[in-house]
Amino acid sequence: MFTDSHCHLTFPELSHGLAGIRQAMAAAQVSRALCICTTLEEFPQVHALAMEYDNFWSTVGVHPDNEGVTEPSVQDLVHRGSLSRVVAVGETGLDYYRLNGRILADMHWQRERFRVHIRAAQILQKPLVIHTRSASDDTISILKEEGEGGSGRSAGGVFHCFTESREVARAALDLGFYISFSGILTFKTAQDLRDIAAWIPLDRMLIETDSPYLAPMPHRGKTNNPSYVPLVAHQIAQVRGCSVESIGQATSDNFSLLFRGVTA
Repeated sequence: MFTDSHCHLTFPELSHGLAGIRQAMAAAQVSRALCICTTLEEFPQVHALAMEYDNFWSTVGVHPDNEGVTEPSVQDLVHRGSLSRVVAVGETGLDYYRLNGRILADMHWQRERFRVHIRAAQILQKPLVIHTRSASDDTISILKEEGEGGSGRSAGGVFHCFTESREVARAALDLGFYISFSGILTFKTAQDLRDIAAWIPLDRMLIETDSPYLAPMPHRGKTNNPSYVPLVAHQIAQVRGCSVESIGQATSDNFSLLFRGVTA
């Protein structure tokens, strides 16, 4: 019934307990998960999960925050993105939250890396998994500059772990992107985000854990895992005044539509 559209099962907090995690997923009716790649070095492990388990899929990408790793070319991403069970490019985007004494002009390498991912996704015609933090204006601008939002070559995709304003959500929707909500939605301080979840069209919404991070209430502060994604659905159901089953079904259907070729 439920689909975790974004998790990091190769991270050390989760990788050694995969059998238990899969059992917990089954018990919680979480039937599918998208395993997210954050470096080219990590890709073989992420892809191996998707190849081993028929309810896992893989992405390929280099997280905007990662420095000191192999810098991807368009060809690198297209080659890996063409492999079986790789359904998206990312996570990619911009993150200006940790400038570490730098100014925005110094972050040109992030912006160029983002453009490389967009171009690869457009060649592959596979969606982008977008990470944006303290950088929404540049994120939207670069997507537009690279032809996203209505052109025949648009890749589309999802703004994952959404924490931005309604205006940013509107801009993302206008470009044809989906919006994904994480356990942050359940935090006491997240009323503005819950208001956005009540407003977003249900047919453009996904849910995720971003595990091992951001465990939803009542597990906040603990290691997150995909079996907790129904708690995100439950929060959305509360703010929208509908059943948790309807949220689980709708977001799972949206996952299948966005990540083409993924089976139920």
